[in-house]
Parts: sequence; structure tokens; C-alpha cells
Amino acid sequence: MNYADLFRVTLPETALEVAALLVLVVDLGLLRKAALKVRVVVAALLGVAGCGAALWGISLQTGDGLYVGESLVLANGGGVAVAQIGILILTALTLLLLIDSSFTRHVGEYVAVVLMAATGGLLIASARDLLVIFIGLELLSLGLYILTAFAKSSGKSAEAALKYYLFGGMSAAFLLFGFSYFYGLSGSTNLAKIQEAIATSGPSPLFYIAWILVVAGLGFKVAAVPFHLWAPDTYEGAPTPAAAFIASVSKVASFALLISISESWLRIGERCGPWPQLAGILLVLAAASMIVGNLAALAQVSVRRLLAYSAIAHAGYILLGIAFIPGDVSSSFLVEKAVLFYVLTYGLTTIGAFGVVGVVERATGSDKLDSFLGLHKRNPVLAAVLLVLFLSLAGIPPLVGFWAKFNLFAAVLGAQSGPTPFALVALAIAMSAVSLYYYLQVLKRAYVMPAVDETPIKAHPVTLIVLLAIAAAVVVFGCFPALLQGWIASFYI
Repeated sequence: MNYADLFRVTLPETALEVAALLVLVVDLGLLRKAALKVRVVVAALLGVAGCGAALWGISLQTGDGLYVGESLVLANGGGVAVAQIGILILTALTLLLLIDSSFTRHVGEYVAVVLMAATGGLLIASARDLLVIFIGLELLSLGLYILTAFAKSSGKSAEAALKYYLFGGMSAAFLLFGFSYFYGLSGSTNLAKIQEAIATSGPSPLFYIAWILVVAGLGFKVAAVPFHLWAPDTYEGAPTPAAAFIASVSKVASFALLISISESWLRIGERCGPWPQLAGILLVLAAASMIVGNLAALAQVSVRRLLAYSAIAHAGYILLGIAFIPGDVSSSFLVEKAVLFYVLTYGLTTIGAFGVVGVVERATGSDKLDSFLGLHKRNPVLAAVLLVLFLSLAGIPPLVGFWAKFNLFAAVLGAQSGPTPFALVALAIAMSAVSLYYYLQVLKRAYVMPAVDETPIKAHPVTLIVLLAIAAAVVVFGCFPALLQGWIASFYI
């Protein structure tokens, strides 16, 4: 490895870091005395430009990635490129939602932290070494803790950030403990070397302990039950753009990492016999997340908390797919593509949902269900966007959320036969029916129940354009799912 190779492989991350530095220089140096609205627009657009430069950097990447000796450290192409492009597009969308926000005067610092957290997400998606994985996770996590606490005048924001930080510290400890065991068992921090060493010697009891610790650490990152307790408070207390970033970008990065780990370590078990026990841990988390997430969402009166429990349920659906990635090559790629399709479309839809909630919350001062009363009269466009996004999250055809679930469940059933996948898919479908009820509770207030206050709700033009674009993408990819499926498949050729 030389520095030219390192720069070539990390060109997208470098572009984001340069953009973060540029945002700080422009905001704190050139625009220090400018109006807040001007600073917000400039900082957000510079951040979006940085994401664009990083996308260009991904297009320039060639080769198989970065190697140290014979060990792959950073991968590129395939699912890695899909996840990284998704992270950058979702980051740009959350930055555009910032233009209509006024929760902080420190906009330069906010955008810089967002870009650095996105850099961590890019590293996580491509990492194939335990040390790089941990560095990426900490870079992403530390940024998320800061973003959660950025509304300094909000007590909820401070409380949510503290809880998030404490739970995150515990998850990092579990993860490091598990990584240390894997290093001790194999003598290497490289995922492929660990796979080879344990496949040769056979998994020991310590291997199972290490796997459980790693699943616990990563379960926190994706808000899987029982590691989900931070999510409702964080989604409720964080500023709206930050909550959208946490719900989308961090999910894409974390699930991209889980795909990499599943391809390596679960296949250890496939060779040596105990794969059902290893995958069984993920399946238990998936079932628990689907049940707890959907049932707990029924009792929520805060739409932000409702979206948090919805995110927990969706994490369960995705974990169901990840548990079945280790199979033959054809079924493995099929499940992996279905997981990526699900994660990307979920992230896109969730950003739009938080965008609508943010507009309503700024107009009414609350995110409670009753804040949406008569929304179709107060802002018909916003109500229409909410209708499309929530029905997509519920999995109603012909929206993209339906195809995300259909592709994932079909891939799971195709990857392995037997009663277990069938029963879990049946559970997932039943829980999806439950989710329709609480999504309709919001839509009923927006379209059916009378408004207490019929004062029009106005949205910033940029926010409205972003939300309409997201809703249009949800409809287009739902009516023509082959567009997104073909784009994802093109990276595997």
C-alpha cells in the first residue's frame, strides 16, 4: 500500500472532509456577520456540493479496493458503492431540509459535523478490517451524539443526546470486547483472515461469545430490540434534520456493515455446521424488533416517537434478510440486493416523513397526532406528500415500500426452504398489517377529522421541492421498481 492508493480509495471521504473544512472557513470567516438565513443557505449548499464531489469521487474509483499486503482493508464497487451513493444522496437531502430550520445559529459547525459523520458512514460501508470498522463507527456515532444535542435551547434535545451517548458508550464496549475475542481467535483484524482462521480450526465457545457481543454492539446501531431504548427519545428530542439523518444515513451505513459481516462470519458457520445458531441470534432480534416496534407504535401520541418505533420494526424486517445472506452465491446476491433496495428506499421515505413532521411542528409547536388535524385544508401539498410516504412505509402497492418488502420476503423464501423462513415472513406480513393501523391514525387526522385551527401551514420553497421530489421518487420507483433494481444490479456486474 502507498499513499496514492490510499488517496484513490478514500477520495469520497476526502471530498467530504475538505467540504467540511470549507464550510467552517466560509461560515466563521467570510459570513460571520451575515444574516442567519444567508449563512444557513450557504452552509447547506456547500455541504450538498461536498456530497456531489464525493459522488464524483466514487465514479473515479477503480480496482478492487485498498490492500495491506494480501489483506483487503477498504473495498469498493458492488454493494459498497450502492451503500455509499445512498449515504451521500440521503446526506444531501437532510442538508437541504436544514434551510427551513432555525434551531441553531452555529450552522457552519452543524453542517461540518454532518459531513464528518457521513464520512464515518462511508468508511463503515467499505471497511473490511476491525480497526477501520471501529474508527468509522466512532466517527459516525460521535457526530450523531453532537447532532442530537444541537438544539441547545431544548431540554429534550439535551436529554436525548445524553441517553444516546450513554447507550452508545455501552455498545462500543460490547463491540470492542467482541472484536478483541475475534482477534485473539484468529490473530488478525481482517474479516477474511478471521473467516479463514476460524473455518480452519472450527468455532469454539469463545467464538459464539464474540459473535453475541458484536451483535449486541451493532444491534444498538440499528435500533434492534432489546437495544432500541435510545431511539424513541433521540428521534423525539433531536432537531428535525438531525433526526432525519440518524434515521436514514446511519441505518444505511450500519446495515451495509452487517451485510459485510454476515457474508464473512456467518459463512464460517455454514462451513463448520453451526450456521443456524449464528443466524438464529439475528432471527430472534428480527422477530422481537418486528413485534415490539409495531405494537409499541400503536400507543404513541407523538409522531416522532411513532416513527422511532416504526424504524425499530423496519430494522427487524431488514435483519430477517441479513440472516439469510449466507447461502449459495446466486441466492446470497439476491438477498443482498433486496436488503440494499429496502434500506435505500426506507431511508429516502423516512427523510421525507421527518421533513413533513418538521414543517407541521414549526407551525403548531408540537409533533402530537392532533397537530395534523385538517392538514389537507391547511396545506394540501404537504398532506399529499404525507399520504404517499406513510402508505409507502406501510407497504401499500404500488408505492416503493411494497416492492421493498415483497423483494425482501421473496428473497428470504428463495434463500432457504423450511418452516422457519416461512413462519418469519408470515410474522413480518402480519406486523406490516399492524403498522398500517398506526400510519392511518396520522392520515385520518390529516384527511378525515376536522381541524381545530384552519390557519394555513406554509413551507419553505426548498423544503417543499425536496419533499415533492422524495414523494415523486417513491411513486416512480413503486410503479417502475426495475429502475432501482437494475441500477443496484449494475454494480454487481
